[in-house]
Amino acid sequence: MFKRLVLLLCSCLSFTHLAQASEPVVLLTENFPPYNMAISGKSFARDDGINGIAADLVREMFKRAGVPYSMTLRFPWQRIYEQALQTPGYGVFVMARQPEREKLFKWVGPLGPDDWILLAPEGSPIALSSLQQAKRYRIGAYKGDAIAEYLAKQGLNPVLVLRDRDNAKKLVNGEIDLWASGDPAGRYLARQVGVSKLKTVLRFHGAELYLALNREVPDEVVNKLQQALEQMRSDGFVEATFARYL
Repeated sequence: MFKRLVLLLCSCLSFTHLAQASEPVVLLTENFPPYNMAISGKSFARDDGINGIAADLVREMFKRAGVPYSMTLRFPWQRIYEQALQTPGYGVFVMARQPEREKLFKWVGPLGPDDWILLAPEGSPIALSSLQQAKRYRIGAYKGDAIAEYLAKQGLNPVLVLRDRDNAKKLVNGEIDLWASGDPAGRYLARQVGVSKLKTVLRFHGAELYLALNREVPDEVVNKLQQALEQMRSDGFVEATFARYL
C-alpha cells in the first residue's frame, strides 16, 4: 500500500512538472527601440503588434524551442519588471543583466549590447572624461532603468521620467543638461520625437541585454530557450535580425 502511495505521489509530481513546463510563458516588454516596440507606436500592444530586434529574436527562440508563450507590451517599465519578478511563469525583456539582479531571475541571452552614454545637444560646450565630472550637471534618466539605478549609486541623483524618449525633448529645451541612455536606443528614441542633433559626451558603461524569467520557470524551459538562441546565433539568424533594424 505504501509503495502504491509513493508511486502515485511521484506520478502526480511528474505530471505537475510537465504541466508547468508546457504552460505558456507570459512575456512582458516595453517600448525600447530598436530592441522592442509597438508597431502602432502606442504604449500597449500584443503578440504580432510588437517588433524590434529583441522581439523578433525572442519570438524565433520560443518557436524553435517549442515553448508556448504570449507577448505583451505595456507601460511603465517598473510595473512589468515587478510583475515578472513576482509572478510564476512570467518573463520580461530586454533587461540589463546586473550583479544585483543575478539571483532574482533566470536568464536567457545575451540578446544584444547596450552601451551606456551621456548625450548632450550638438552645440553643448560640455566635455567629460569621467562620470564623476557629470555631478555638476542635471542628468535625465528613465525611472526603474538600470542606468538610472547605477547613476544613483554613484551619487549623481538623476532627474527621472516615466518615458525615456521624454528626455530627448527635455534636453533640447534646456530642462536637463545631459541625458543618460543606451546606445543605440537613445538616438533611436530621439529621432522618433524629431530630435537628431545630439552628441555623445561620455561612454561610461557597457551592458548585455537578456530575457529575464521568473525563478519558478522550469530549468528545462530555460535550457531549451538558450539552446535555441545559440543555434540562431550559429546559423546567422541573429546577425540578419540586427541588420534589418540597424
